[in-house]
Amino acid sequence: MSKFGLVRCSRWVWRFKTLHPQKKASTFFTTTTEGGQAVNENVSRRPEPPPIRVALTESAGRGVFATRRIGAGELIHRAKPLVSHPSLSKLQNVCYFCLRKLGNSVDSQSQGASFCSEECRKQSKVFHDVEVKADWLAYDEYCRSHGLKYPLLVKRLACMVISGAASADLLDILQPAILSPEMISKKEHQSPAVLLLHGTMEEGFGLLRSAFTMANIPDAHMEFLTKQWYIEVMSRIRINAFRIEVAGGLYGDLLSSAAASVDAEAAVGTAVYMLPSFYNHDCDPNAHIVWTENVDARLKALRDVDAGEELRICYIDASMNHDARQTLLYQGFGFQCNCPRCLSGD
Repeated sequence: MSKFGLVRCSRWVWRFKTLHPQKKASTFFTTTTEGGQAVNENVSRRPEPPPIRVALTESAGRGVFATRRIGAGELIHRAKPLVSHPSLSKLQNVCYFCLRKLGNSVDSQSQGASFCSEECRKQSKVFHDVEVKADWLAYDEYCRSHGLKYPLLVKRLACMVISGAASADLLDILQPAILSPEMISKKEHQSPAVLLLHGTMEEGFGLLRSAFTMANIPDAHMEFLTKQWYIEVMSRIRINAFRIEVAGGLYGDLLSSAAASVDAEAAVGTAVYMLPSFYNHDCDPNAHIVWTENVDARLKALRDVDAGEELRICYIDASMNHDARQTLLYQGFGFQCNCPRCLSGD
């Protein structure tokens, strides 16, 4: 975490598919017969499940708990995003699909999007074929002028739904933001900041819907794309999206070298995950999330964790003082932190 001065593993508050364990390739190893002859055997081994379970906490909704002792530095699990998108400023520098930093040569390009490999181009083909039918100039300018990243995730999710690559309720399982549709409808009770957010949401939805309409996407394929859907998806993305900071594949672990901090400062995009979104916050976390090569997340233990102990990450920069942390967490996530560090006044 940032308290080490090496990497800000945080969700940024101003800020394909549901997680499945990855199948390991068949393992090849050598055994010896009674006569001393070496025999190669191809043994398929199922990957062990991660040492965690999701359960309800006493005060913070769902949480992630260790099912056995986890040692400091141990890889807890990996996670692929439900939806991700590169930063607009990084479109020519990272893979449009996996967000891997591109070298001098790019293996594949399609309609202005760059890919690190033919495999990534194929993986993105379904939703990208829908995306390239529309003119996104106005929508992207809307994001740039307002300094917004989350509408890009909504756009990609909408393309995934239209293409059939995802269902419209893909993110419904995730914690919704404090900014609910009901709150948005009660304008007279809202602060200027909420009213501004409401106004930008209205504008974003209009531009998104218009882009698909102008691209002649059939109405039957856009039945899900209502203002209510846009607001609900945006509210979930708002508190569950992670700012992706990739080290470029130069380090096995970002905490292994202070030099990694230079690479870690550059955000290459944003993403929403299933299991990592269930981790609750702590200003003195026992786990953290890192990205070493691409958008695939790695959850690692920062210290020894006992069986049954809740695993927590830090949503913000843990090096901030108590008051700054409390303000940021309340404004960005809608809760007052009562972790041991905050209760001590640190």
